Amino acid sequence: MSELMTRPVPAPAVTLESKPFFDAAEQGKFLIKRCTACREAHWYPRTICPFCHSDQTVWEESPGEGVVYSFSIMRKSPTGPYALAYVTLAEGPNVLTNVVDVAPEVLKIGMAVKVKLQPTDGGPPVPVFVPA
Repeated sequence: MSELMTRPVPAPAVTLESKPFFDAAEQGKFLIKRCTACREAHWYPRTICPFCHSDQTVWEESPGEGVVYSFSIMRKSPTGPYALAYVTLAEGPNVLTNVVDVAPEVLKIGMAVKVKLQPTDGGPPVPVFVPA
């Protein structure tokens, strides 16, 4: 079996709209947005609902549990291979993310994963996913 995949992630740009998300991440919480008009949860967190275009959205803490919908292993990287994946959260949204702490040959579509808030260099932590 090969080594576990990891990936250093650069610090994200924190905007006025994303600040509540990153503030919560620094406290160990993973937030998503939910529209109070149509009740749909969505990712990435934004003010306007992508389903009904309402501005009636609220922050909601998520346990960050889901399954791998699709992935690709990036093998040509100075830090070693890493996985770029879509994870379908239990609440419904698909999250474009990295899956870490797993060997490339073990990662599978349908694998249960959970969020891990990974530190960045000089910025707030960002969500990546690990096997559940």
